[in-house]
Amino acid sequence: MTTDRMPHGKSVEVHGIFQKIADYYDLMNFVMTLGRHGRWCREVAARAAPPMGGQLLDLATGTGVIALEAARAYPTVAVTGADFSAQMLAHAKAKPGAEAVRWQQADAARLPFDNESFDAITEGYLLRNVEDLAGVLREQHRVLKPGGRLVILETCPPSGPMKPVVEWGIRTIVPLLGKVVSGDRSSYAYLESSTRAFESPQQVADLLTRTGFRDIGWRKKFFGTNVILWAVKAR
Repeated sequence: MTTDRMPHGKSVEVHGIFQKIADYYDLMNFVMTLGRHGRWCREVAARAAPPMGGQLLDLATGTGVIALEAARAYPTVAVTGADFSAQMLAHAKAKPGAEAVRWQQADAARLPFDNESFDAITEGYLLRNVEDLAGVLREQHRVLKPGGRLVILETCPPSGPMKPVVEWGIRTIVPLLGKVVSGDRSSYAYLESSTRAFESPQQVADLLTRTGFRDIGWRKKFFGTNVILWAVKAR
């Protein structure tokens, strides 16, 4: 959110959760993915591939993992890390290399950037937490330059023959880990339920197409519970 706008509706609940879990967010991501989260963030940054001297926006930057990976991978690129949680941004700003990133508090539903400002956009675990998925993607399309790349790291609802087993694991283990690691079962119960209720990669891809993106693809991760999607804004 810009500094003069506060979250509303579902955003109030989500904002409160991410303010609350900021202190142990990185540890929980590491534990829940068995150490794979950092590798996925590096892949997201690599797929963004902004041009030399370009501009990259990392939305829902959280503690800045993707933004910092992008800053390291593309030293000539101006990287902006945006999140609506001040607590998350405080952790991002305290990390080594943080001075290479411009950190900004911003609401993904009302981005405070001009049209066609960025050569690439990355994001991690944003879409399942927004009220207006189509509106958020339209905002990203608006601020992305024609030909620019969008790369999304997101959770993925289980599917296929292993769906009952994976659903049981998500439903049971994620809140339990939240309690053991952080003493906060309730916040991770929300994250578990939002994972199972979110759109499939094909549904997100269809929405990206309707928004004006092309060359859309995705790759599932970690028993199909996470996914990296990519797309290009039509010229």
